[in-house]
Formats: sequence, structure tokens, C-alpha cells
Amino acid sequence: MYAPERQHRIVRLAQERGRVDVPALAEEFGVTQETVRRDLSALERAGLLRRVHGGALPAGGLRLEPGLAERDSTAAAAKDRIARAALALLPERGSLLLDAGTTVSRLAALLPLESTLTVVTNALPVAARLAEHPELDLHLVGGRLRRRTQAAVDAWALRDLADIEPDVAVVATNGFCARSGLTTPDLAEAAVKRAMVTGAHRVVLVADSTKYGVRHFARFATLDQVDVLVTDADLTDEQTGEITALGPEVIRA
Repeated sequence: MYAPERQHRIVRLAQERGRVDVPALAEEFGVTQETVRRDLSALERAGLLRRVHGGALPAGGLRLEPGLAERDSTAAAAKDRIARAALALLPERGSLLLDAGTTVSRLAALLPLESTLTVVTNALPVAARLAEHPELDLHLVGGRLRRRTQAAVDAWALRDLADIEPDVAVVATNGFCARSGLTTPDLAEAAVKRAMVTGAHRVVLVADSTKYGVRHFARFATLDQVDVLVTDADLTDEQTGEITALGPEVIRA
């Protein structure tokens, strides 16, 4: 196991258990206690853990960003339902902007082959799903590829997005709540998402209920900038009320 993967799992264990101890982690991962201490020091410098005697505690509500494969397998059934519900919100003609995200990729797979939409995306998985649609006018945003999400980011992407005003933007998020809005771990990806939200005439957020109340490092939008949230039926009535009070329509699939 490489150090980044081990450190990711250490943070998850700290969040699940409330505390992690050096000897137990060393035994669990089959490494020396000194290796674990170096991991904990690195995670503390990143603001993800707080060192205490003999171990570490979670640092607030910040979380590590899981990889694409892990995100795709998380809440998969809910994401399928969300994608089907979001499909009904898309225009029959006009322009559509699709963000990077596993739920958005599922939505792209549902677009009919005969669709004549103009679609813009910064996500390689989304573009790959739409590349064979014969009538679709597909535009791929350029930029540096962020491998963890397979999304184009940075200055080139922002320049491309600054020149368009899509009818609908479908965006994804790593976390959302009434207080913090929509958040993601990476500043470069947050900037791209912010440009998508700002430029679109209508914003549809697709996010399963496990992301509600989760806070990440970089905010890219507030909930009052969202027109419709498509989520799953596990979002509670109380949580739904908190969101609708800020403006968005909520659809629970």
C-alpha cells in the first residue's frame, strides 16, 4: 500500500472511530510505528488530523477526497435514481453544461442517441459516454487534467467557460449544507465549478443525501445559486426544509 492510500484510510478510520492509535495502526497496516507517526504528522500539517499523545483525532469536519472508483461505487443505486430524475429536467434543445462527477456521468449515459443538444463538459468520462451520439454537438473544455476526478481545470478551462452561457448546467459537489453551501476539496476544481454556476441560466445540482452536512475546504457556490437539487429519498423532511428555505426546488428520487 502506498503512503497516500494508507493516509487516506487513516483519516477515514479516525472519522469512523473518533480516534486512532499509533500501535494499532502499525499493526493494521503492517508498517512500523515510526511510519505511522510520519503519516500522522503529514496529515496534521494538511489539517486533516490533530495529533494527541499516542495517536490522533479527526480535525473538524474536513474530509479527504476519495478516488473516482470509490466515489462511483458509493450510493450507486441512489445515484442511478438521481440521474434518471435529472434527465427529465434537461432541455430538448439548446445548450447543456455537464460537470465532472459520477452522478453526472450516469446522467450522460442516459441521454438519448437522437439528442440534438449542444453539450459542453470538462469531464473525460462524460465526454467518452457522449462521443458516439451522432446528432450531439459535443464540446470538450480544455485545461490541465486533474486525474483524481478526470476533469479539466485551471486557466484554460476557466477561459473556455467564461465565453459560454449554457441554458442548463448540471453540477456535482463533494458536500453541501445550508451554512457552507457547495464545497469540494480542490481549489482548482472549485474555481471551474464556480464558473459553471455563474455562467448558466439554470443550475441543477445532483447530489446524494450522504453529502448533506459534509464540508470540504473550498466553497464554490451557495444554495441560493441553485435552481433545483436532485437528491435521493433519504434526505429528511427537516433537511429538505432547510434547503428549500434558501430557494432551490428539491426533488427526492
